Amino acid sequence: MPPSPKVCKSPALGTQTYSRRTQGFTLIELLVAMAVMAMLALLSWRSLDSMNRAQAFTKTRSDQVLRLQAALGQWRADLDALVETGEVDSMSFDGRVLRMTRRDSTEGGVQSPGLRVVAWTRMPAPLGDTEVPQWQRWQSPPLRQRNELARAWTRAQQWGLGEKQGEGADPGDTSLPLIPIDAWVLSYHRGATWGNPLSSVGNEAETRRDTTGNAPNGVRLTLTLTPGQSLSGPVVLDWVQPTLTAGSP
Repeated sequence: MPPSPKVCKSPALGTQTYSRRTQGFTLIELLVAMAVMAMLALLSWRSLDSMNRAQAFTKTRSDQVLRLQAALGQWRADLDALVETGEVDSMSFDGRVLRMTRRDSTEGGVQSPGLRVVAWTRMPAPLGDTEVPQWQRWQSPPLRQRNELARAWTRAQQWGLGEKQGEGADPGDTSLPLIPIDAWVLSYHRGATWGNPLSSVGNEAETRRDTTGNAPNGVRLTLTLTPGQSLSGPVVLDWVQPTLTAGSP
């Protein structure tokens, strides 16, 4: 039954009759509440989207920095481990491919697994490929024989030039793309100045020879990173022979 009306008696206003209002929300109140909730949901989504974008950008940048650090660390490790074989140059650069002979990373004082030939180059992307040119590293399996060293030295050159090795390929050869670059430039320090590795200037006098043989006193690497990434522009890294002392020529 509907609630019975109440009668209000007042000397001033007289007798008034009214009904208790039914409890609930009106349609306008519901529409206003839904609009406010929609605005709050939109603002929350934008905040979450911005956080996700910032997190993704930070992760991408961190990954690229780690890749660059790993590549430069490997570069420095190869140079530190240079060794003279007497058969081939410990370091040879033809303007495109840098080849080196180095100790194996697992070599200890008791037993040596052999030497390795490593090579570095800027490998262009295949025609029609959307990828960008990469700075890449190649290495041979451990070598113990003179003929193995000679073959690996040739395979490193063929790899850097993009030539197919055919039957001369070794299943132990490995190559790894490291970071995208537009260009790389090497400079050698011989005598008292930095110069082009292919130039004879500065090499007129006999240079210091030690366990690295014909290797220069220092190597300057300049990488131009590919634009459009979190990291771009030039990166310069200098390496000096660890056996050099102050005042060495």
